[in-house]
Amino acid sequence: MARKPRYAPPRTEPPRRSAPIDPPRQSGWFNLNYASVALLGMIFVVGIGVGIAFSSTASFNPENVASREVIDRSAPNAELCVQFGASAIVTDMRFFVTLNPFNVFVTQPRMLPGCVMRRNNWSILEQRNLLTGEQVRDCKQRMNTFGYTGVLEGKPDISCIYQNDAAGNLFLNQPGVAGARPESGSF
Repeated sequence: MARKPRYAPPRTEPPRRSAPIDPPRQSGWFNLNYASVALLGMIFVVGIGVGIAFSSTASFNPENVASREVIDRSAPNAELCVQFGASAIVTDMRFFVTLNPFNVFVTQPRMLPGCVMRRNNWSILEQRNLLTGEQVRDCKQRMNTFGYTGVLEGKPDISCIYQNDAAGNLFLNQPGVAGARPESGSF
């Protein structure tokens, strides 16, 4: 008598390990994977860095005044000015106002390198006989200071000037920016 075979479920073989199936390739030359995206990102970041480096370097020719150091070097008597005052850009222009009819006319501004002396350093200008006692008295009475253009050994144009804080400096007190030293704004 033949035995009837018992029911045995069909055997499944474990899946065979084979090479991963590549996704279908796109036609054309533009195929992105992680390596090419990383390479493109790196090229982009380096390009931005090089662009910033080229645009932010100061050229030290007189046509491009890009930094305080350039202004300091351009000031008349630069060493004396930086030590006893502050270098400045002097804008020389004139206004003509007519009343009938009312109009305002402005000359083309002329930009010159200059220097603003601190009040306690006026004696330098007095020692060189560039100021009279009367000029010093008049300027002191109005709580002003002196500024000049041109070298002191030549014929400098010296003026009694006052510090105007009415508009304020919008570059100061910005969030995240260190403020200027308190003594640097007082002349």
